[in-house]
Parts: sequence; C-alpha cells; structure tokens
Amino acid sequence: MLGDAELAALVPDHVFDGGDLDCGSGLALLIRENMREVPDGGVLELRSRERTVTDDLPPWCRMVGHEYLGRLPGQVAAEQRFFVRKGEGEVAAREEQALQADKERARQYEWRLRARSSGHLRTTVYCRNFQWDLGQPASFEAKDEHPSAVEALLGAVAADLVTGFVTACGQAQLAVDDVELTARGRLHDVLAHLGLADGDPAFAAIEVKLFASTFADPERVREVWQETVRRSPLAATLAKATDFVARIAIV
Repeated sequence: MLGDAELAALVPDHVFDGGDLDCGSGLALLIRENMREVPDGGVLELRSRERTVTDDLPPWCRMVGHEYLGRLPGQVAAEQRFFVRKGEGEVAAREEQALQADKERARQYEWRLRARSSGHLRTTVYCRNFQWDLGQPASFEAKDEHPSAVEALLGAVAADLVTGFVTACGQAQLAVDDVELTARGRLHDVLAHLGLADGDPAFAAIEVKLFASTFADPERVREVWQETVRRSPLAATLAKATDFVARIAIV
C-alpha cells in the first residue's frame, strides 16, 4: 500500500464512481468492466460512498491478482477514493474471462420468493432474509391492516426509480438534497377483478412523478432521470404493458 502523499500524487488511468453500490449489487462487475479502460500495470480510481467497500475491496484485489494501493477521503460526505493497480499478463487475461463469465451469470440470474396465506385477507411473502405481509389484491378502504397487492406494485416501481435515481446522481457527481416520488395507478375495470363485469382488470395507466431538490444543472438532472427510467427493470416492464408516464419536477 502507498502512503497518503503518494496516493494524492497518483494520476489514475481511469476513474469511475460506484455510488452507493456494494459488491453484491453489481459493484464487482462494474469494477471489472471499468478495469478494461486501464492498461496493464495502470491505476484505476474507484469513488464510492458504500462503507462495506473499505473492507471488501482489498481481499477482492488479492483474490483476483490486482494490487490494492489504498484510499483517500473523497470530496463529498462519506465518499472514499480507492486506488487499484491492474494486474499484468495472465492476470489481465484471466480477469477478462471472469468479466465475461460474470456478465453471463448476471444475465441468467433468477430472483425467487415464496408467499403463503397467513390469515384473513393476508399473505406473507418470504424473500432472502426478509418477510412482509400484503392484504387483498385491491382495496377501496381508507385504512387497512396491510397494503394491497396493487399498492405493493406501485411501491415497488417507486422504490426502484427513487433508489436508482439517487445512485445515478451520485455516480454523475450531481448533488441532490431531497428526492420524493408520487405514484398513481388506474385499472381498466376494477369490476372485472371483483367478478362484477367481463372487462379488463389490468392497469390502464400508471403515472410517476419525481421531485428532486438540487442546485445542479437542470438539464443534466433530467438526463439522469430519463436514463434511470430507461434502465429500471420495473418501469421498462410496465411500459410494455400499460400507459406508463414518468415525469420529474426540479425544485
């Protein structure tokens, strides 16, 4: 490892921002992808706000054959700058093969969960180390013991977009103070779901609107939002099935 003065004097061959991603969220794959921009023996600078990277990156470097050089504080709160020297020769070739294997595993990955009836109008969902309760498919009540499945779907796409947008802003070095999103959904015919009509019970329209408080360039923020929507698994799926509208308001 190098001292702080030596690290500060380094001129990296390539810099990328991992935002708040951890290795289990795809950071290792991104490191391998960005390492392709670095010549053998060159230096990659990774900027990250995820605290687990401090512990996980050094052993990962040793395992794959890169040299971990150390870290420095970043320019924004909680950010760290990590420096890695790329391995040469067989290490570089092996890492290129590992990158392709990682990409293929990522493409084939399958998410799984199970759900079990756990009471009157209640289903418990189990996924990894989590579990949560949902109520009936759709509800008109002002208050319920559990959210409906329709609300869970809207909440899922909302969380997908908010987290994705905040992460993308961090990677783009855009300071965003506060982010909030509203979601609205309307079915073609809820009576069809209730068995009172022969219509279409599917969503007719979903509209989301994100509110972002920032002094950053509005056009750049909008570009990041549009890219976030484009890359969202849930937004992309819903857009194929219904009238999906995604807006942004910068305040």
